[in-house]
Amino acid sequence: MKTLERRYLLPFALVSILFLLWGLANNMTDTLLAAFKKVMQMSDSQTSLIQFAFYGSYFCFALPAALFIRKYSFKAGIILGLLLYAGGAMLFYPSALTESYLFYLIAIYILAGGCSVLETTANPYILSMGAPETATRRLNIAQSFNPIGSITGILLSQQFILQDISLNSISETYMGLGFVLIAIMIAMMFSKMPGGKDSSQGSVSASFSRLLKNKRYVWGVVAQFFYVGAQICVWSFTIRLVMQELGIVEADAATYYLASIICFCVARFFFTWMMKFFQPAKLMAWAAAFDIVLCLIVILMSGSGMIAVIALVLISFFMSLQFPTIYGIALEGVGEDAKIGASGLIMAILGGAILTPLQGIVSDMFGVSVSYVVPLVCFVVVLGYSLFNLQPSINEKSLC
Repeated sequence: MKTLERRYLLPFALVSILFLLWGLANNMTDTLLAAFKKVMQMSDSQTSLIQFAFYGSYFCFALPAALFIRKYSFKAGIILGLLLYAGGAMLFYPSALTESYLFYLIAIYILAGGCSVLETTANPYILSMGAPETATRRLNIAQSFNPIGSITGILLSQQFILQDISLNSISETYMGLGFVLIAIMIAMMFSKMPGGKDSSQGSVSASFSRLLKNKRYVWGVVAQFFYVGAQICVWSFTIRLVMQELGIVEADAATYYLASIICFCVARFFFTWMMKFFQPAKLMAWAAAFDIVLCLIVILMSGSGMIAVIALVLISFFMSLQFPTIYGIALEGVGEDAKIGASGLIMAILGGAILTPLQGIVSDMFGVSVSYVVPLVCFVVVLGYSLFNLQPSINEKSLC
C-alpha cells in the first residue's frame, strides 16, 4: 500500500514546509536560555520561563485553533498561524528597546501561539492524505522536515546570536525571521490549497465525550505530555551541560547541540524506513528504553567529559520517532474527531512548559547533570505507553 498517493503530492509538500517553520522556532528558542542567562545574569530556573511561555502558549492556542479550522478551513488556519508567528517575531524589536524580559516573554508567547495553530492544522491534515494504515508512516515523513528547520534555527542562533550575545543580536535575528514569515504568508494566501472545510457535523462536546472513552487516545495525550517535556528538557540544557563537561563557551557548545539535531533528523528518516518492517509501537518501545539508559549515563558519568556528551547527543537519535508515533497511534481510528483530538495532543505540549522549569530548579539545586533525571522519568512514561499499545487486546478490539 502506498504511503502517499500522487494526488496528494502538492498539498503534502506545501504543508510539510510548515513543519520546517515551527522546528526553526522551537530550536532557536532553546538557544535563548543560554543567551539570556549570560546577557541578563539569570539562573537556570529564571531562563526556563522562556520555555514556560513558549509551550504554555501551545496549550492555550491549540483548542481555539482546532475550533477555528473546524469553522473555516485548513488554509485559514495556516494563514492565522503564520500571522501570529510573524507578529511575535517582530515584537522582539520593542522588547530590545525596553530591555524588558517580560516583553520578550510576551513576544515568545505570541510567536509560539502561531506555531501551535500551524501544528494543530498541519498534523491532522497530513494524517488525512491517504489510507489510515499508512497514516503514522506518512506523518513521520512530514515530521522529517521539522528537524531540518531545527538545524536551520541552530545555525542562525549560532551565527547571529551566540557569537556576540546581546539583546540587539537576539532581536535583529528574530525580526529577520519575521520578514521571511510575512513573505511566506503572502505566498500561501495566493496558493490554491485543497481539502477546505471540516466536513464533520458532530458537536465539540460529543467529540470530547467519544475521545475520553478512547483509552489509546487518552493515554496518548499523557504520553505526549511527558515526551515533549523530555525533548525540551534534553535540548534546553544541552548547551549548559556541554559547557560544563568540556569547558567551552556557548557558541562552541552549540556545535554539539547541532550534532544532536542532525542525529535527530537522520534518525527520523531511518525509523520511518524501519516502520515498513516493524510495528511503530515496538520501535518506540526500544527507542524509549535506549533513551532511559542514555539519561542514566549522563547523570552517573558527570565530569567524564566526552562520554557524557556523546550519551547526551545520542538521546536525540532515539527521541526522533516518538512525537509523530505517539501522535499517529493516539489518533488511530478516531474518524471525524481527528481535529479536536489533534488539539488535545498539541495541548499536551504543555509538558515542555511544566517540566523544563522543574529541570531548571533541579539544575540550580543539584547541578545540570543530575537534572537529567527529569527527562529520564518522562521516557519511562513513553515506554509504558509503547508497551500498552503492544498488548494483543489493544490491537484486536475497539478501545472503549
